[in-house]
Amino acid sequence: MTSPVPPVLVIGECVADIVRSDGVPDRVHPGGSPANVAYGLARLGRPAVLLTELGRDANGRLIRSHLESAGVLVRAAEVARTPSAVVRLDGEGRARYTFDIGWTLPPTELAEAPAAIHLGSIGAVTEPGAAAVLALVERWRGRTPVSYDPNVRPALMGERAAAVRRVERCVALSDLVKASDEDLAWLYPGERPEAVAERWLSLGPSVVAVTLGAGGAFARTAEGGRAQAPAVPVPVADTVGAGDSFMAALLDARASGADLPTCLTHAVTAAALTVARPGANPPSAAELAAALTDGREARTGAV
Repeated sequence: MTSPVPPVLVIGECVADIVRSDGVPDRVHPGGSPANVAYGLARLGRPAVLLTELGRDANGRLIRSHLESAGVLVRAAEVARTPSAVVRLDGEGRARYTFDIGWTLPPTELAEAPAAIHLGSIGAVTEPGAAAVLALVERWRGRTPVSYDPNVRPALMGERAAAVRRVERCVALSDLVKASDEDLAWLYPGERPEAVAERWLSLGPSVVAVTLGAGGAFARTAEGGRAQAPAVPVPVADTVGAGDSFMAALLDARASGADLPTCLTHAVTAAALTVARPGANPPSAAELAAALTDGREARTGAV
């Protein structure tokens, strides 16, 4: 009898995204970068546990139901109210956020080793909960792979130099780091993403991947490896959750043993499927497989 596959442990916030645009009624979507990654992994058939905080309110029930519908096991400390964010969309579907959020995760122990640990965004750098997150990662580092996505929220990051120190501490604890060009532009104004990726590799990760929006994505490895993938052109509904879908697909492909170029192709394709529909709605394994097949056929001229 084969043993069950251990889950990926994702640590971080859940957020009720209140999507607001001119002339359209507000729409509430389950969100939060780590929650989206856990959901994306589960949609791809990868077992996932989310260590988070939720309130016993309508938004908390909505988010829990959403996550569990994909098979995510939710381990949530109770808080007074579920965090929320007003998401305003511009004419091109790009999202800007105004947050009502705290992060107070208590110290946590694990009964057994997860397949991997993923941390990111608000939960990795916002005290007092970030201390519990990093303590847990430090206990398991070296025994299980660690990934990190800073998913920078400038309104919550405080003073830039201190934010950079917090982010770089997380980078140094990680084996795989993913960031967007917008993240890097805020953290390191005027620096080229490629230069930041190389510097982050010197802190300890084996892989750093950077998303470039319509420019696709690139990755660098500590051994000098390089990979690049173009974006997949699609009509844009909005960009909510695109980076999280990229992250989930990247982690899933790496766990399956794919090489770095293949991992990037999976990730940019998952992100494209997400931006083509409203909200943080990542693809299922079947949807991603179909899109990858369509992409291969388009490149080779197969019919």
